[in-house]
Amino acid sequence: MIGLLKKEFALSLHATCILFLAFAAFVFIPNYPYEVMFFFSGLSVFFVCISARENQDAPFSCTLPVPKRAVACARILFCAVFQVALLILAGIAVAIKESCFSPEAQINMAGSVANLAFLGHGGLLLGLFNLIFFPWYFRDPTKVGLPFLVAAAVQFLVIACLTVLRFAAPVYSDLLLSVDPANLGVKAIFFCVGIAFYFGATALSCYLSAKRFEKTDL
Repeated sequence: MIGLLKKEFALSLHATCILFLAFAAFVFIPNYPYEVMFFFSGLSVFFVCISARENQDAPFSCTLPVPKRAVACARILFCAVFQVALLILAGIAVAIKESCFSPEAQINMAGSVANLAFLGHGGLLLGLFNLIFFPWYFRDPTKVGLPFLVAAAVQFLVIACLTVLRFAAPVYSDLLLSVDPANLGVKAIFFCVGIAFYFGATALSCYLSAKRFEKTDL
């Protein structure tokens, strides 16, 4: 697996994987739907898989002396490295904003406040993307567009629901969209649930993708 991960970083790395990490700074944009940064993380996965398809990466990887299922897991773990990096950078950006901005300046009229619960939203969105995109993609690595469109559509649907909750559910807004450290206990629970969902969904995605890729005729 270590060798396959090295191969992914050497041959599959796309510039957007690194560029889109800078989008963690979206939290400094006034009145902006910050969760959009997690869509761009999925977009970088799309570019990685498109590039891999054009370079015939899947047939090449399957000629290596490794189990076929490991090829799928290596791609998912490679992408997960950048997803986790985005979550960490977003957490750093949130901490900087909370320490440098007044509570009034941290209010976001377009959606989530940049707080601990927002990072839980990130885990939820990234986990959903992995769970939808990768098992579908590894049924046929030559078809990247439709799995990405469906996964991205689900992400935007969830983002829309979170934005609606900000205005339609006062309890949700008061508990999770307040500026830290208010209601920190509830936010911490939501954060832990979101991060746990991310790792659980990614692990399940890895299992399903490996199982389907083994049956794929390249």
